[in-house]
Amino acid sequence: MRKFLKPLLTITLLITSVSVFSQTKDVVVPEEILTRAKEWVAALNLTDATKKSAVETAIMVHLTTVRDWHNDHPSSTVPDGINPVTGNKLSDLDKQIIADSAMPSTVHQALINDLRKNLTPEQLETILDKYTIGKVAFTMKGYKAIVPDLTADEEAKILSFLKQAREQAIDYKSMKEISAIFEIYKTKSEQLLNNNGRSWRALYSAYTKKIKEEKAAKQ
Repeated sequence: MRKFLKPLLTITLLITSVSVFSQTKDVVVPEEILTRAKEWVAALNLTDATKKSAVETAIMVHLTTVRDWHNDHPSSTVPDGINPVTGNKLSDLDKQIIADSAMPSTVHQALINDLRKNLTPEQLETILDKYTIGKVAFTMKGYKAIVPDLTADEEAKILSFLKQAREQAIDYKSMKEISAIFEIYKTKSEQLLNNNGRSWRALYSAYTKKIKEEKAAKQ
């Protein structure tokens, strides 16, 4: 118990003036989030102790705020309805994303501002990748495999979409929500390919057929 209270006390003292949900309040950071933030920042090998502490604190506050907002705003708080794009009935996941997307944008901006203040652009991207378990690189690798003749312009635009997805996704608690945010931008990427005269459906079908044939050949 003593071991837990010491870091908790430290982080509480550091962030007593942080504005969360548009009002000043203490943020009680659970040990799991303390550990995660420290592990992520350790990967940056920061030598400046002040910057290291500031980045850890920013991440801890953000992760805790996202968690608390999510827990305080379950999908049941969103009325039943339909998705205005598809016409389908809103699923529990749809409603949870709607509830979580209502979190004040100041929470996101506070994190990004602190990261930009203390990190290089490359280090900032490393932290965003930690939040989203490397989905940008993984998804980009998939597009290159499915579309081997991807042009430089197409690759740049798709990468831009995926980076937008990554930054937006960090404000969601569950991996299902994070994946759903990426799906929005994957749809944009696939529409881009269709607009360039390609058929995403045909490309994907050819790729899956090739994978099945290669797998069968190894058996």
